[in-house]
Amino acid sequence: MATLTQLLTRQVRTLRLVSNESRCLHTSRVANVAMSKFDENSVMPYEKLVNTLEVVRGRLNRPMTLSEKILYSHLDDPAGQDIERGESYLKLRPDRVAMQDATAQMAMLQFISSGLPKVAVPSTIHCDHLIQAQIEGQQDLARAKDINKEVYNFLATSGAKYGVGFWKPGSGIIHQIILENYAFPGLLMVGTDSHTPNGGGLGGLCIGVGGADAVDVMADIPWELKCPKVIGVKLTGKLTGWTSPKDVILKVAGILTVKGGTMSIVEYFGDGVDSISATGMGTICNMGAELGATTSVFPFNQRMVDYLAATERQGIADEAMKYKTSLLSPDEGCQYDQVIEIDLNTLQPHVNGPFTPDLCTPISELAAAAKTNGWPLEVKDGLIGSCTNSSYEDMSRVASLMKQALAKGMKSKGNFYITPGSEQIRATIERDGLADTMREFGGVVLANACGPCIGQWDRKNVEKGEKNTIVTSYNRNFTGRNDANPATHCFVTSPEMTVALTMAGSLDFNPLTDTLTCADGSELSLSEPFGDGLPVRGFDPGEDTYQGPPADGSAVNVDVSPTSDRLQLLTPFDRWIGSDLTDMRILIKVKGKCTTDHISAAGPWLKYRGHLQNISNNLLITAINSENEEMNTVKNQETGEYGGVPNVAQQYRDVGINWVVFGDENYGEGSSREHAALEPRFLGGRAIIVKSFARIHETNLKKQGMLPLTFSDKADYEKVVPDDKVAITGLEDFQPGKPLNCVLTHSDGSSDTIVLDHTFNAGQIEWFKAGSALNRMKEKAASS
Repeated sequence: MATLTQLLTRQVRTLRLVSNESRCLHTSRVANVAMSKFDENSVMPYEKLVNTLEVVRGRLNRPMTLSEKILYSHLDDPAGQDIERGESYLKLRPDRVAMQDATAQMAMLQFISSGLPKVAVPSTIHCDHLIQAQIEGQQDLARAKDINKEVYNFLATSGAKYGVGFWKPGSGIIHQIILENYAFPGLLMVGTDSHTPNGGGLGGLCIGVGGADAVDVMADIPWELKCPKVIGVKLTGKLTGWTSPKDVILKVAGILTVKGGTMSIVEYFGDGVDSISATGMGTICNMGAELGATTSVFPFNQRMVDYLAATERQGIADEAMKYKTSLLSPDEGCQYDQVIEIDLNTLQPHVNGPFTPDLCTPISELAAAAKTNGWPLEVKDGLIGSCTNSSYEDMSRVASLMKQALAKGMKSKGNFYITPGSEQIRATIERDGLADTMREFGGVVLANACGPCIGQWDRKNVEKGEKNTIVTSYNRNFTGRNDANPATHCFVTSPEMTVALTMAGSLDFNPLTDTLTCADGSELSLSEPFGDGLPVRGFDPGEDTYQGPPADGSAVNVDVSPTSDRLQLLTPFDRWIGSDLTDMRILIKVKGKCTTDHISAAGPWLKYRGHLQNISNNLLITAINSENEEMNTVKNQETGEYGGVPNVAQQYRDVGINWVVFGDENYGEGSSREHAALEPRFLGGRAIIVKSFARIHETNLKKQGMLPLTFSDKADYEKVVPDDKVAITGLEDFQPGKPLNCVLTHSDGSSDTIVLDHTFNAGQIEWFKAGSALNRMKEKAASS
């Protein structure tokens, strides 16, 4: 009897053979469908992907998940690649690269250092991170263009020279632009932002990486990824009423926590999927980054077809339909490493936070939780939009709530801000009157940019240190993230619930059961939100904000002034010394949560993302020092004096003393920013030793020649004393799978030897020895 895999393989072959008689015509038709209207010379890769997948299918001889199909169909060597979920390192060929302006600076500086003339795959830069919310959209955009002129010019000219598309400031947030223009079912894309998984809403595997990984792909080097496990989330029932797509991921975050998805892809399936719009699926995948997941994805369905058609990509939808079974859906009988089931019929709206996106509270329990925990009840500010929730559907549903309030003479009790995700969304909600409704409600429409979501917010209504509450439809709510105030309690929820809570002005309001007292004394019971998933009149593209690269950019000049405080050309890091690392100092022993926001803060520091020396002045300034429970106060063990973390790091470096950092669980969770790895390397760090790492940060550290190491016994964290001297031994025989040792020499002369694990493979060990992955790339190029 034929096995299931054999039957599936035959099915794939049959699908390909159906058009044998018209193979030339079929191939021609595929060739005429471009990956995007901006990449006319890059054709849809489906036929190639299915051919690659057949090779893998013949080897594995088992049903595959959707995640596996997309990932393995992009293997560089499908016949020889070792494939074991959670163990092997895959060499992959992504279809494209996307970079936001804050991370693109360092990525492009590294690409320039490589000496290559042009990027090898379609790539884009998106200007969304450097626009601060101060007044309103147009004024804030004009100010950003002025103060960031040097950076924007660098990105535009380097893009033109090296073949990278450039989306100008005001175009929108990278992830919304990708969804509207570039994402497609079966895509494999890397992006230099942790919320790149947003593209999973159109059935692609879109993965957040550091700039060095992006450089690999742009340089035509196979991209390396540890073969992820696959977590299945089975959705049953149907979303209705107040429950939104955001509530799905808020619930999943409560189940898996901020590290439960590490080294895994989250794959959604089940009949409940079809009740969610493509942009709603994007919302779910976007915030999947908060699980630590590699990425998230949905299977190809009619909702994706509808969105592709609405964004003028019917040709891609038609091609995808041909490969729905063979490539763009999971095989029947496929196995997941873990399965979560969520009944959408009974799913409540949720509000997550404060201070962490996995503290999950149903709206029915929020009032009690707030009072029990002493969270400030008054909602000072409500903020909707961002890359997570700025679709037309989101905007139309919240407008339906605002209209109910306005009809009763009510407006927002707190300040209210709206961030359109793209110029297309902004222009469409302006045309359709939604933006006017939001302004009448008391809202301020901000620029098409990240804004307050990433700390680009000049907030005026609270003092730093003042305890207060804000409610947002964003994805992340770490301490101080939005306004640099560690006392701000940020709660993340759906746009609909953000509007309701801001309308009431208090966390103890449940719109499903409670009423609002109107100016005339009557009571308003809010009806369920409703709205169009896609605009009936189609999208208004708004202003043209795209600059395509010239066919030949070799004559374009890219200038970086040696006196600039915003941009700085890179100097190669030093090679490994060839022996064990000894007599190192502990810069800081971090206590508790340490995200990339703690390691390299955003907000006002974003302007230095292209200048390694200047950005390094924010290293670990908000991490908690276990020695004194303080931020940015550590002891220089050589002088006995206390100083800021970056200051002491530089003092050690300048006298030739290497140093290490010790940390807790899930170290480096959050953003993909590689500055959190570049900065410690630049300031003389050699190793980061923790209980566990977030995926992207661990990879970024390896790329820059650092040693990301974990305690074999997590209890050994307690043996570390801040004034210890540290040696890492075993480096002369550094091998995959072989632990290293760490000798802690205490001030009383005693010592402890602890075992450190690592996840380096042979190629990554070469990065360490060369001083960085970029150094190794140059070595190989010089020897070829």
